[in-house]
Amino acid sequence: MISIIVPCYNEAESLPLLADAVFKVLSENSIDGEMVVVDDNSPDGTGQIAEELGKKYNVKTVHREKKAGLSGAVMAGIDAASGDIIGVMDADLSHDPAIIPRLVKPLEENRAQVSIGSRHVPGGGSDHWPLIRRFISKTAILMGRIVTDVRDVTSGYFFFRREIIKDAEINPIGFKIGLEIFVKASYEHFIEIPFIFKDRQHGQSKLGRGEVVNYLKHLAALRKFLGEHKDRKRPTAVYEQKD
Repeated sequence: MISIIVPCYNEAESLPLLADAVFKVLSENSIDGEMVVVDDNSPDGTGQIAEELGKKYNVKTVHREKKAGLSGAVMAGIDAASGDIIGVMDADLSHDPAIIPRLVKPLEENRAQVSIGSRHVPGGGSDHWPLIRRFISKTAILMGRIVTDVRDVTSGYFFFRREIIKDAEINPIGFKIGLEIFVKASYEHFIEIPFIFKDRQHGQSKLGRGEVVNYLKHLAALRKFLGEHKDRKRPTAVYEQKD
């Protein structure tokens, strides 16, 4: 089984649309999966909507008492998940559910232990982003390459085999838990699958200046971690097999 963790805060409009799209893809590809919605006590009723979705689909809802950070929400979702393969995606419809089968397949075949929905491999990109946002994103990604060979280090859309974090001390700062896993988990290979990132259709972005500061702190912490573990071998990229 695969478990897809969806952290939420005020996503009442987009969550039902996401659930419809995700479970349609899972059904069409005969993938046994669940969605784990982690709601941070959203005032717009997201948590209640998630509970209602559980009557229609295989949806679990984790209710947290307050807004306490995306990374913590993801970890709470992992604790509640049943799957051997864990996925993380945003609730705001920016991550295309259509590529889920391509993300899951290399993990099931054990050709890779981490798969990433990537905007920065051939075929990937961002839809209608202004120049300044592209500049900020590329700068963050270039900085992230200091600690990992993943091209899209700030991707929030990724899957991994649960066992790779069993002995890892996952302690993310801010909202880039993917980066934390890419660097600290125990695995040999990753794969990046292209997709087009789309701006949210409903609600408001959660990204602010504070998260930029947290990202810089996170990079510093990861550089220190690697400095203390010089014997670690960096995971390497693998590529999709041609049919």
